Amino acid sequence: MAVEQDEKFLEFVVKSIVDNPDDVKIERKVDEMGVLLTLKVNSKDMGQVVGREGNTAKSIRSLLRIVGIKHNARVNLKIDEPDGGRGPKPREEKSADTNLGSVNKVIEDIKDVE
Repeated sequence: MAVEQDEKFLEFVVKSIVDNPDDVKIERKVDEMGVLLTLKVNSKDMGQVVGREGNTAKSIRSLLRIVGIKHNARVNLKIDEPDGGRGPKPREEKSADTNLGSVNKVIEDIKDVE
């Protein structure tokens, strides 16, 4: 299978910004929805690929869409979370008792001022 332009482009860009270019792996799948490129990098390089607030990843995706348009294809990028990665932050849930305690404290503080 010949390496397609979108895959070559992604490989060039990502290998240029990571510290471990030998660990960059790209899988390409084509279906009725278009082309899906799945990117795997060393866990130490995830920050460089994703960037601050995801800006680097967004930029790479935008450029891939342009490459796809040039070749009449819809190109999407999925970045795989490496083993041992941080993953999404778990949500902290506050109990109703905690909020009620805060409200009661504010009410007591107001009464003390009067």
